[in-house]
This record gives sequence, structure tokens and C-alpha cells, in this order.
Amino acid sequence: MSEPRDLRDHIIVCGLHGVGLLSVEQLVHVGRRVVVIDPHPEPRHQAALAAMDVPLVVADPRDPEVLNRAGLTTATAVLCVQRDDLDTLATALLVHELRADIRLAVRLDNTGVGGALASMTGIGTVLNRAGIAAPSIVEACQQTTDHKIEIDGTTFVVAELVAPRTQSLRRQFGDLAPIAIAPNGGGPLVICPGRDQLATGGDRVTVVGTEEQIRDWRPDAAGSGRDSERRLSLTAGIRRMRHDIAGLFGEIDRGLRTALIVIAALVAVSTVVLRFGYRNPGGGHMSVLNALYFTVSTDATVGYGDFNYRGQPHWLVAFGIADIVMGAALATMLFALLTNLLVSRRLAQALGRKRITGMVDHVVLIGLGTVGMEVLEGLRRSRDVVVIESNDDGRFVSQARALGVPVVIGDATLPQTLDLVNLDGASAVAVLTSNDFTNVEIALALGSRLARARRNTPMVVRLFDRQLARSVERTFDFRHVRSTSALAAPWFVGAALGLDVLDTFYVDRQPFLLGRLTVAVGGGLEGRMMRELSARTRVLALHRAAGDLEHPPRRDTVFAAGDAAYIVGPYEELLSVLLSDLRPVDGFADQIG
Repeated sequence: MSEPRDLRDHIIVCGLHGVGLLSVEQLVHVGRRVVVIDPHPEPRHQAALAAMDVPLVVADPRDPEVLNRAGLTTATAVLCVQRDDLDTLATALLVHELRADIRLAVRLDNTGVGGALASMTGIGTVLNRAGIAAPSIVEACQQTTDHKIEIDGTTFVVAELVAPRTQSLRRQFGDLAPIAIAPNGGGPLVICPGRDQLATGGDRVTVVGTEEQIRDWRPDAAGSGRDSERRLSLTAGIRRMRHDIAGLFGEIDRGLRTALIVIAALVAVSTVVLRFGYRNPGGGHMSVLNALYFTVSTDATVGYGDFNYRGQPHWLVAFGIADIVMGAALATMLFALLTNLLVSRRLAQALGRKRITGMVDHVVLIGLGTVGMEVLEGLRRSRDVVVIESNDDGRFVSQARALGVPVVIGDATLPQTLDLVNLDGASAVAVLTSNDFTNVEIALALGSRLARARRNTPMVVRLFDRQLARSVERTFDFRHVRSTSALAAPWFVGAALGLDVLDTFYVDRQPFLLGRLTVAVGGGLEGRMMRELSARTRVLALHRAAGDLEHPPRRDTVFAAGDAAYIVGPYEELLSVLLSDLRPVDGFADQIG
């Protein structure tokens, strides 16, 4: 592996684990020179760097001499994406101390520490992979095809619509901006098609428009305002109450059920006997209500004295004695069984062995790390969630239980554990442990079980390695494989290049990126028409330097210095377009052609 030489205007990447290597690949793809520092690089990572001709410094980046060897004094940016948060923090602090003027992008999963560091290094310098990846996982679990994005204070919606007929996109969807077509009969996804392209009836077309535009085209679209939020909260409250009641009854054992049946039978028999056998002092029989009241007060051993057996037939007095004895015995037994149920339920919950009975249409979340907790927070308002965690001492277990979320401690590949969480009644499953192999193992076990049950329950699988994610997706036909590295890397690359990445989301199985680019004076975009951009990107909106937001902009619109363009597309191509504005005008065609 070559050592760095003659370094200038390069980017230093500290750490190759996870998002690090993918960031290097994307930086090289857009033509930037990169130097990597990693004290313990894996052989496959070294081979990948050698293939890209990227210099590697095998040393600890927390050493000032190592940073100088990598050319810190002439670098334009540093990415701190090491495996351990403490190492990452130490490196970021050292880089900021040595060169406070350099662009810095830091991966920290601890939001508290990240916020403190960002207050010193600047807003947007500290990025949380969990916060970036969680929204995509939440949307897949909710089976929603809508994704909200904010553009210059205006809410837009990425929505999947079905083409009602065979006609051009312009005629079918008007001003809605098409960004993808999934053919009805199968086939590859069409990325950022032109408005004049034909869409066949039944094709799934992903478009972007304002909330009002989407609502006009499809009245049931998301984003109906405060009334929708209130209905959502009320529905969630009713669902939780129904689950609690059903769960309590579902945990009643045979002894308690028998006791309840015997008590109900005794009350019924006693009420009938007293209704027709008891004589009031003034003559006549008891009413049904008084007979029930006398029975309950007798069986509960409270005896208020307003009714008694004085002057009644001997057989009725004998019945009363038997009723008192049986009622007292059954009441004592019932209280003991109820106490045992409540104590056992509490212990089971504390030990993570509580059976989730009565819960349906819930999400089973497996793995409660930083990503898992972010996903849990995102799901709680619209779905019931139950967590499977292998370690009772996990960092977020107590936090999840404090939120009222059931946490089952166990092995998610075992049928007994899956029975505890009522997998067969779940609406979605999210496999989010921190180990790729464990996630694949769990996903295969769950897939087999769901296939035997003939359930088409969506399963979201989190994998770090992008290539592994693609292979697993193709081989096992998993529709919702999410690579946290693939989702997060564009944010780090954008921060390193000084570009503004706003959002990442999935369309079918293709990740998309939304970026904001302010056209530079003398840059590659100034004076160019919008239609000259890459065919696989689309400008959603344009905010003129002196004017309002234009949506949608026309294809013959000419970019001017100071314009803020909001562009969407697959992230590798979008980064190339964004970077092209930093190049001279003469090189523009080479960059986007």
C-alpha cells in the first residue's frame, strides 16, 4: 500500500469501518483525492484501497504526527468515521485543535456528546448514522409509500401513485415531478424519467409535489394536518388500551379461569334461589336486583345487614350457610390467584419473558441499539411495538420499558421467543442488531416461519455492508434491506465537499438523495440550462437569489449565481452534479455528460 506523497487539496478519511470505505469510494467516484488513516485495516479494505490507488497510513489518527503524514496542513476536509465513538471524538478534537479552519465531518452515535462537539466545530459537522437511517426503516415498517421532505420552508411529499392509464407522465400527473417508474409487469426501475415519457396503466410512478398537489391528486394522501394528528393519537390510545385488556385476560391461567367460572355459577344460582325463595317481611318476593345485591354482599363477606335469613324457611337458611362458606372460600382463592397473576406478570416483565398476548398488527423490533432505539421512537406514535433483545443489560432496555414498550429477552431465531411476541399477528418485523451475520441468520429464520404460515409480513433487515445488502436482497428476495452505510455515506461526503445534503430515502430498492446547491459565481452551473443536467437527476425547486421558490422549474431555466437548486437523484450521480459546480465551466460537460 502506497504512502501519501505531494498532497494538496485532498480529503483525509480516518477509519474504514462501515461508512468509511463507502465514503472513500464515492469521493474517488467524483474525482477527489483521498488519504486514509486506519490503525488496523482489514485485508479486504486494503485491497479495495489499492484497487482505487488510494494511499493508506496504517497508524493511529489520534497522533498529531500521523495526521501530518497524511497531509493535514494542505487537506480541505477530514472525515472521522472510526469504529469506536471515543476514538472518533479524540481524533475530531485533535483535528479541530490543529486546524480549526478545516471542514470536518464526524460520526458519533451518542447524541449528547455529538451535540456538545457540534457546538464547537459547527452545525452540520457531527452526523448520527442512526438518525439518518431510521426514517427509511420506519417507513418500510409502516408500509407507507409517502416521504415528507422540507424545501425552503415548504413541505413536499414523495409519493407513489399508480398510473390510471397509458399516457405521458405530463398528461397524467401535471406539475408533479416524476422521479421513478416501477413497471407494472416487472423490470428495472426507470430513474428520473422525462415528463413526456409514457407510463403504462398500472405502473407505480413515484412523484414529488407539495402536500396540496398530492392531496388534490389523491385525497387520502398523508399530511392532512392537526385533525389527522389527533385521530392518530386517539387511535393509538384506544389500541394500547385494547392491547392491555386483551393481554391481561390472555395471561389468566386455568386455575383462575376455573375460579371465575365457579363464582359466576354460584352467583347465578344464589340470585335465582333468593329471587324466588326469599320472602320479604311485608310479603312478596325479592326483585332480581335485590337478589343479586344480597348474593354479592354475602359471597363477598361484607354483609351490610339490610338483608338477613331471619324468619326464612329452614332450607333457605341452610342454603345461606352454604353460600357464605363457599363464597368466603372462593373469594379468598380469587384474591390469591389475582395476586399471583399480578406478581408473576410484573416479574415476567422485569425478566423480559412476558408473553405478548392480545397484541395484533404490531411491529416486532429485533435489536435495541442506537438505530433500534431511533426506529422505536419513530414507530411508537402510529404502531404498537414489541422488542426482542438478546442482552438484558442492553443500554436502551430500561429506556424502552420506561416508555411502556414490552421487551422480551431471548434468541430471535427460536420458535419459543417468536411465540412470546406473537409473530404471527405482527404487521411488520425489523431486524436491527449490530451484527450483519446475526441479522442475516434471523432474517432467514423469520422468512422460513412466515412462509410456512403463508404470511406476507414485510421484513426490514439492516446491514452495514452495502455489497452484502445487495447480495442478500437479490439471493433471498428480501424487499426491504437497508444499508445504514449506504444511507449515511452521502451525508459525510457532502459535508466533506461543503455541499448541503438534506435527505435520503428509498424508492423501491433504490436509495435517493436530496441536496441543495447554491450556484457559485463562475462555477460549472452558472449560465447553464436545467435540461443540461444529468438525465438521472431532477431539479425539484429553484430559489432565485432575488425571488421566491419556483416549483416546478422549467427545463429551459438558466442557472444564475446565487440560485439555490434543490436536486434529487441516486446519490452517486447527484454528488457528481453537485461537485460539478465547484469545477470550471469548461469542465462541465465532462462532469455531467
